[in-house]
Amino acid sequence: MNAPLYTTEILRLAASLSEPAQLEREDGGAELRSPTCGSTIATTVMVDPDGNIAALSQRVHACAFGQASAALAERSATGRDQASVAAALAALTDWLDGRAESPGIWPGLDALAPARSRKGRHGAILLPFRALLAALESAA
Repeated sequence: MNAPLYTTEILRLAASLSEPAQLEREDGGAELRSPTCGSTIATTVMVDPDGNIAALSQRVHACAFGQASAALAERSATGRDQASVAAALAALTDWLDGRAESPGIWPGLDALAPARSRKGRHGAILLPFRALLAALESAA
């Protein structure tokens, strides 16, 4: 019997995604769409003087995997810089594509393992990290 695609953990993560928030100031932002599944995300960031994320807000229209990935991105984004987010995106991409055994050091991403064999879900999973990186790049 096949393991379920949408595990309880995925659904809990998806449900834990915060509502978009009004930031004290918006230093950068990006709105992206996944061409593979149509998921969309709009991310805005407020950065500290060193370029680290001080706060972020996301508006997410995606499947449960995209929402879960956005929730994980949101949980551990504060204090991270552009290089850290780029490294997390690269590690996650390699893991989803089967080129790595681990999704990297970003906390919680291993919960997305049921989607590794479902290429159609990869775009939604990567989208929050792509949008976060693009928002940081626009803030620089």
